[in-house]
Amino acid sequence: MSSATPVPPTKDKLNVLSFAGKNKILHLGWMAFFLTFFVWFNHAPFLSAIGETLDLTKQQVKTLLILNVALTIPARVIIGMLTDKFGPRIVYTCILALGVIPCFTFAFAQDYTTLALSRFILGFVGAGFVVGIRLISDWFPASELGAAEGIYGGWGNFGSAAAAMLLPTLAIGFAAWFGGDEGWRYACATSGVVMGLYSILFYKFVRDTPKGSTYFKPKKSGAMGVTSKGDFWLMMVFKLPMYLALALLAWKLSPTGVSLLSQTAVNFIYIGLALLYVYEFVSSYRFNKEVFTTEVPEAQRYDFKQVGVLNILYFATFGSELAVVSMLPLFYLETFEISVVAAGLLASSYAFMNLMSRPGGGWLSDRFGRKSTLLILTAGLAIGYFLMGMVDSTWPIALALLITMFCSFFVQAGEGAVFAVIPLIKRSMTGQFAGMTGAYGNVGSVVYLTVLSLVSYQVFFMVIAATAVVGFVALFLLKEPSGVIVEEMPDGSFAEISVT
Repeated sequence: MSSATPVPPTKDKLNVLSFAGKNKILHLGWMAFFLTFFVWFNHAPFLSAIGETLDLTKQQVKTLLILNVALTIPARVIIGMLTDKFGPRIVYTCILALGVIPCFTFAFAQDYTTLALSRFILGFVGAGFVVGIRLISDWFPASELGAAEGIYGGWGNFGSAAAAMLLPTLAIGFAAWFGGDEGWRYACATSGVVMGLYSILFYKFVRDTPKGSTYFKPKKSGAMGVTSKGDFWLMMVFKLPMYLALALLAWKLSPTGVSLLSQTAVNFIYIGLALLYVYEFVSSYRFNKEVFTTEVPEAQRYDFKQVGVLNILYFATFGSELAVVSMLPLFYLETFEISVVAAGLLASSYAFMNLMSRPGGGWLSDRFGRKSTLLILTAGLAIGYFLMGMVDSTWPIALALLITMFCSFFVQAGEGAVFAVIPLIKRSMTGQFAGMTGAYGNVGSVVYLTVLSLVSYQVFFMVIAATAVVGFVALFLLKEPSGVIVEEMPDGSFAEISVT
């Protein structure tokens, strides 16, 4: 067996002050992710204004939050597969360019149906995160991978905070320029224009891999591959919650919820989701049927349990972040009775921590071990959400803000530590693993936001804390990545890829 190392041929080190070599790719990657998040959450600071403009009920407004993250569940899985097959450059460019369309239809919607449908479709831009995970993993060695993925994820995630900080002021300016109270429309549309223009720059300046390096692709495409019978059954168990989350969304849109869909339509959706799951089960079996008759050599196996544990952790970390970023401006607005701009600024503190906390989680994972770092960070986020569940109008705003930032540090550092592990399981399937784990973040957000629509803010935070405890227990099943990954080369031979 030959030996190969997918490390860039250049000797440059990770340096955020550099815009050359692999550092240029890192910066171009996180800026793409930043813009997708900026657009994905451009509605969050305007929920109150949108409700007043279109005369929406509180339930309709909260349903928009769920719709915003729903499509990202299947999109991240599909985008992960497309990324492994076609490469990050093409896939990310398409996401950035195509996302402009639903951004505009949302910004200038005149009725709730158009508003809701646009928000639902716009959720696919959130799948861009998966693309960058594969891109960064092919440019950085494992010794720097956690920090690099953390910078990509953390600085990109800051897009939601930037939206909360900048868009309300921009909307005020547009309202003064055009007159009326609908400056939010022009602010949202402007974010889409910027994202579309950036797609051109990304396509022009990004390469999938360093010059001379191999872009590893899965041996087959069409479904996620496993390497044992037990892993097949475990994979199908972990696919089920993604369908259940979409069913939960359909229930929310039914007459029992906001009545956006008829009960007949919802029943058809339930049947369709059940059939889709059966179809995926059959497709996955056909794709992996060899593992039921032929034992995969030990050196070529990977343990799907690793992916499963990371799915659970990302449910609690990124799932809670998506939910909290969506509702936090409204939480501050209603709890402390402050202005929309002030609420947006205070809420941005949660996502603002991404600038340091997510890279910090990746760096800690690189230095002190993947599993031990995740155990500490998961325990911290459980404590953080427990404290947030105690915040009410009697608290000083400054203390509430401090608790918010404390909680967000552990949440986002945990996300960084999760994706410090993903590329080290099997490099050729990084996009698919990132897609599935990323989708679990959106499953978490749908579940949490549905809970929010039924309970108080305090109970909402306590529910997240409880699921973090589940993630902490699951972590004891995680194994530290081994020193090498075996990948199939384009010529059919196998190479040992160093991950140390």
